[in-house]
Amino acid sequence: MSSTVNLSALRLKYREKKEVFLEENIRVKEPITLFREWLDQALQTEELLEPNAASLATVDRNGKPSNRFVLLKDVTDDGFRFFTNYGSHKAQDIACNPNVAMTIYWLPLRRQIRIEGVAEKIPQEDSLAYFHQRPRASQIGALASEQSTRIPSRTHLDEIEQEIKAKLGPDGEVPLPNWGGYLIRPHTVEFWQGQTDRLHDRIQFRRGPDIEREVDGKLVHKGELGWVYERLAP
Repeated sequence: MSSTVNLSALRLKYREKKEVFLEENIRVKEPITLFREWLDQALQTEELLEPNAASLATVDRNGKPSNRFVLLKDVTDDGFRFFTNYGSHKAQDIACNPNVAMTIYWLPLRRQIRIEGVAEKIPQEDSLAYFHQRPRASQIGALASEQSTRIPSRTHLDEIEQEIKAKLGPDGEVPLPNWGGYLIRPHTVEFWQGQTDRLHDRIQFRRGPDIEREVDGKLVHKGELGWVYERLAP
């Protein structure tokens, strides 16, 4: 049975011509600085309840893709950090194929950022420091759940949680489970801004060996810190 809503007729109004995203609007021609600037605007947008929510795509050893939402927890000069159980589906994918893609969509701003790069584990001391910054209930939850494994029921999880609480008491330190952070080192970052006429703005940054040889000043432009940038057709 098809949906009672005509999905093909749905149209959302995006930005107008006076709000186009131009190359000259980019203060520093590299993606990390621009990402932080866009993120600051997203953080100040009340309609965005979770502006650090990001879709993470991975691929397993057989080339089968999977996708899920994670929370972006830090942006460093090296890239983008998120945390997960190291036995999870995504972690198993990354172990055999570290090439990942992350997408963030901020509907009220009519903006999207696509990130492609290579994921690697961060130092354990960094994971431990962040783990103990989390609310205690979240720490216990991470310890109780062997993410992505089969379990018999919700009650099973609740029982494990109660066992951990009884063992640790109210003040015992929660040990770090098989859990930690990943850093995505980006090689491609695309900034998208929607336009009502569907002539959307897409500006892409790329970095890699000998990539500056592609710079011609017309289609491919020299950026900063080894990046080049280019405008893509919508």
